[in-house]
Amino acid sequence: MERLNTQLYLQNCYIMKENERLRKKAQLLNQENHALLSELKQKQKLASSSATTSNPNTEIPDLNATPPSSTMASGGSKHST
Repeated sequence: MERLNTQLYLQNCYIMKENERLRKKAQLLNQENHALLSELKQKQKLASSSATTSNPNTEIPDLNATPPSSTMASGGSKHST
């Protein structure tokens, strides 16, 4: 019985160590995700500011935003060239 307890204890230690390793990896991936999202939003701002001078209807969609309710239908005006 004591041998079984020792084996279970060692397995538990291994699982806790692996859990900590995976938690740290998940934390790093989350930080990387936030950095990439921030970079994407910054590029989106640059692209939308340059797009308003050339084509005001060109916009990079925000993938984290909720879909607009009715702003798409009433927001655009047509420009003739």
